[in-house]
Amino acid sequence: MELPDILAGLVGKPAEVTKAEHEILAGDTQFCRKLYDDGFGGRVLVSIVLSGHDLDNSIHRPERCLRAQGWTAVNSNSLSLPVAAAPGGELPVTRLHDMMQVPTSNGQMVQVHNLNYYWFIGYSDITASHFEREYIDMKDRLLHGYNQRWAYVTVASDVTKGLLRDGGGKDEAQTDALLQKVITEVYPLIVTDAGAGKAEQ
Repeated sequence: MELPDILAGLVGKPAEVTKAEHEILAGDTQFCRKLYDDGFGGRVLVSIVLSGHDLDNSIHRPERCLRAQGWTAVNSNSLSLPVAAAPGGELPVTRLHDMMQVPTSNGQMVQVHNLNYYWFIGYSDITASHFEREYIDMKDRLLHGYNQRWAYVTVASDVTKGLLRDGGGKDEAQTDALLQKVITEVYPLIVTDAGAGKAEQ
């Protein structure tokens, strides 16, 4: 639940956990969140939400939050990223591409695109699927009588090409590359023996 000050060459500062998140999620939910800045208008949000004892009210499907914030889904797909520290050298993630209409200072509307990678880490399982996480929880409760404590990790950034005043910014492919680099660097910092837990321990 600690994030570094420097990640993939970006400088991080603590990011706000909103009042709505505190109100909606269970009181013992823990948060760790930083916004990383490249100094040229590009930002990457890295967020960890660690569930409390009430799993049903600590972690929810990310797409639901984004819709509530005004984002429209362009597409969603499951990927396996090459991450050496992950079990088998591959990390399962869900990649969301969302869009929002945002007003500019002169009253015009522009489309902002956002890329969002997320995954869930449990005591003995890692999954990119909220529904698979729920299935694992149900099986654990029924067959073994215990709950895993899950962390939900998000790494996200706006596609800034065409949005910055100087005409710079990153296109979708460049934003993807940056996010995947951040994931590769942050994963071993926040996970110890991921997926190696055993129920009897």
